Amino acid sequence: MMRLLCSNPALLRRCIRTLYAWLALLTTCVFMAPQAMAANSSGLADLPSILPAMNCAAVATLDLSGVTDGTVTITSATVLAKGTVISNPGMPPGATAGPGLPSEVCDIKGTIGPGASLFELRLPTQGWTQRYLQTGCGGLCGNLSISAPMASTCVPVTNGQIAISATDMGHEGGNDGAWALDPKAKIDFAYRAEHATAQVSKAIINKFYARAPKYSYFDGCSDGGREALMEAQRYPDDFDGIVAGAPANDLIVQNTFHHGWAAAVNIDEKTGKYILLADKLPMIHAAVLKSCDGQDGVTDGIIDNPQACHFDPASLVCAKGQPDATCLTPAQAAVVRKIHDGATDQYGRHLEQPIAREWGSELQWSLFVPATDAGPSGSINFVMPFLAYLDYFNDSRPNAAFSDLKFTVESFWKTVQTSNYLAATDPDLSDFHRRGGKLILWHGLEDQHISPQSTLQYYAKMKEYMGDERVEKFAKLYLFPGVAHCGGGDGPSTFDMLTPAMAWVETGAKPGKIVASLVDTTGQTTRTRPVFPYPLAARYTGSGSTDDAANFVAYNPGNTNVNPHWVGEFLYSPGYEASCSANGSQLVCKGGNHWHAAHTGHDDENGWNDGRWEHDHR
Repeated sequence: MMRLLCSNPALLRRCIRTLYAWLALLTTCVFMAPQAMAANSSGLADLPSILPAMNCAAVATLDLSGVTDGTVTITSATVLAKGTVISNPGMPPGATAGPGLPSEVCDIKGTIGPGASLFELRLPTQGWTQRYLQTGCGGLCGNLSISAPMASTCVPVTNGQIAISATDMGHEGGNDGAWALDPKAKIDFAYRAEHATAQVSKAIINKFYARAPKYSYFDGCSDGGREALMEAQRYPDDFDGIVAGAPANDLIVQNTFHHGWAAAVNIDEKTGKYILLADKLPMIHAAVLKSCDGQDGVTDGIIDNPQACHFDPASLVCAKGQPDATCLTPAQAAVVRKIHDGATDQYGRHLEQPIAREWGSELQWSLFVPATDAGPSGSINFVMPFLAYLDYFNDSRPNAAFSDLKFTVESFWKTVQTSNYLAATDPDLSDFHRRGGKLILWHGLEDQHISPQSTLQYYAKMKEYMGDERVEKFAKLYLFPGVAHCGGGDGPSTFDMLTPAMAWVETGAKPGKIVASLVDTTGQTTRTRPVFPYPLAARYTGSGSTDDAANFVAYNPGNTNVNPHWVGEFLYSPGYEASCSANGSQLVCKGGNHWHAAHTGHDDENGWNDGRWEHDHR
């Protein structure tokens, strides 16, 4: 037979073509199989696992030039065994490192220029199910911390079959904000680092497994939520599914007027001492619960719908002869009202969304209500890095004082200029929707750091600009009663937001009810509650345990006025984003002129770099 083939070239060519056809058919069957497979029990696509096509150490020698707009350097590529305990610097105080890695991984660390952005990528070595997850970074970032806390039951994460990465956002440490003296670090923190990390991680994955990720996801909370929205807005092709928790989308407003107000209104102008102290918070919280807890039909220590709560702090003002421990002075009651209502100027004009902290969150106010009248308020720690370094394009004021923050409309518009590259409030996600992306927003209603009203307004603006029907096709919002900032609080705060996002992307399963659990210190679940897509809420059926999610159904409470008018409302509109570059020590930003011209009366090609904003917006 071989002699016959060799002596007959035409027959040989025909045989080779037939062989290639069979190989192509076989390859198609193998690679198309995942699309044809039914969803598994989690609603995810059943994707076959893939083994590495190269060894881990060889990753350090990869040529990654041209992958992103800067130089990529792999500093290490080592195998970490299953069970290896990773200490994450970004973990909250008192948190444990967990049980260790769920599978063996190739752990890759490196840098992405032109700044000093660090990244870490973990690639499963025993079987990868073709998914990639990038996790966000909280606060001012400054550390490498791969953590997906809202994926507690997401199987590809818990069993270690997902490629996962994170970035330090362009700087190490620096909670004082001094790193922002480097314009390259500002750009990385604003929007570039996450995008570059996605580009580099996907390129490495493609080489390590000889296959690109089939699905890519982003999961972040707080500033990680801002990073998530920034990706959807600026880089809609990076991720198929995005989970944005308690997003710090309106970054400048939140870290100046929002946080600053909670401290400023609590300081007596004459004495400089704090008026309302933390020992009063349990009493205030008990009074709020007494007034509003039962409105949802269940008295359980949680206010499910704070918008329906109209508590009046003046009701706690001491009557004659009443013990001080059980009541408030008029000045203290006024502070409670102001903390709840949010920042205003002297004329009552809102400098943030009305309702800065929801009723029911009072126990969380110890973040900014000090234990003694000497203070200090924890909120000031969030304000000062911005007053010193981040409220300006090419200026710094390292000797800034908290008293420099003025609650006036003129000061507002001068302060928020850098929002055109730091904020992630553009509600037009048409490109993300067009390419099939899915977005899940979520926020805890006891959030002490970032107002849920900011997320509510962003969602409302999305619908205003894109239309209800389009938004419903690709975005959902969940509000979690009793949940503080990114977790914790009085209510059920253990839940998985990533699996619903994955299922929506992979099999078209639209997210519905999400069950949240309250877990005690021994690890036992003591309560479960359903949370439904906004504007739906949970209502008790009237029978069975109120600690069992099965005994609740969805209903529409009807009070959905979440698009309030305030001074900075225009920030939540398309067309404000500037793109920036570093010219030596100078930050040069272009674009964002739609925002700029509307609020300055002139169109500056360099987008506010001249600093000559003097218009009083009253």
